[in-house]
Amino acid sequence: MKFSAPLQPAILLRRYKRFLADVQFPDGTETTVHCPNPGAMLGVAPTGARCWLSLSSNKNRKLPYTLEIVECPGPDGPTLVGINTNLPNRLAEEAISAGLIGELDAAAPLRREVRYGEEKSRIDILLETSPPTWVEVKNCHLLRRDDGITEFPDCVTTRGAKHLRELSSRVAAGDRAVLLFIVQRTDATGFSAAADLDPAYAAGLTEAMEQGVEVLAYDCDISPEEITVRGPIPVIV
Repeated sequence: MKFSAPLQPAILLRRYKRFLADVQFPDGTETTVHCPNPGAMLGVAPTGARCWLSLSSNKNRKLPYTLEIVECPGPDGPTLVGINTNLPNRLAEEAISAGLIGELDAAAPLRREVRYGEEKSRIDILLETSPPTWVEVKNCHLLRRDDGITEFPDCVTTRGAKHLRELSSRVAAGDRAVLLFIVQRTDATGFSAAADLDPAYAAGLTEAMEQGVEVLAYDCDISPEEITVRGPIPVIV
């Protein structure tokens, strides 16, 4: 996914109230920008970090800049991390269509945001295979371990637990269900559930896998010009 224009560099001063961040441009001016991430952003919003912003063409936006990438500590040194949780669905769609996710059929008709399940959820991607393939996409960027294993979630997610139940119900109905984690980091060596941050989700993930839900994790190449899905990383549950 190429950005419409190269991102603009800045320094992250602070992130607050979930969707706001203050940054400083190279010329010393400061401004408030939109932070498109409702999670805790544990470890990926360090004060003083280099960051990169997109500029909206919508002149009516109150906050024209959006925080997209933050340079964060990693096991092997600083690395670029994509923090925009609105991007993984688009990244996943592009990767599936390009045949970059070998487990999913690139030739199958693809639909987005399809209603399904008893809890009236919307599936991120429905591949019209036979049987249908229901793909729930999750963003991942939490990395606390020296071995490079990334984790999800970074805070309690009741919505995520609901999605696990819905995916399991699709398997029970005879369909295929896939949970795809898009890891917006360049230094990930694997993926695991963050059981200490949300024990219920970790237990639900294990149960869903036992019931036949497939779990995939793919990392990304990240630059101020584009973010693209790179390849699979091991899932460790």
